[in-house]
Amino acid sequence: MTDRVSASITIGGVLDRSTLPELESIVRHEGLSTGWDGAPFHLAELVDGKSLTLKAHEVARGAFEALEAFCVRETLPFVRWSGACPGQWGAERLVFTGSGEPTRFPCDEDDYVVIGEDHLQRLATFEAALAYFEGANFVVPPIRLR
Repeated sequence: MTDRVSASITIGGVLDRSTLPELESIVRHEGLSTGWDGAPFHLAELVDGKSLTLKAHEVARGAFEALEAFCVRETLPFVRWSGACPGQWGAERLVFTGSGEPTRFPCDEDDYVVIGEDHLQRLATFEAALAYFEGANFVVPPIRLR
């Protein structure tokens, strides 16, 4: 059986209206809603000019694989948080700015980004550590429908 944890994702960026049916299908298949334990997502909840936050408990491996792949393909920035699965993996924040590859940041169960001593030593400077946290704290832009 696959390990499952709580997770949330906030999506933004320029979204082509022609992809809305696919987005809704993926989100519904992933069992996401706009509130913890909420009703299944409907497109009417997507608001032009506002980022979309979706949540679920019991998320396999703590990732929304199909939704994240869709966002990367469509260059839609997102930030996903997933809780820890004791003995398997720690809590993490995954940041995709709309280009490049998504970046993983370890965090705690309250979604505060953390950094270990070994990683801090590799960063070597206070400025580099600040840049690391700046990347982790990426603010997802609002959705703009085109």
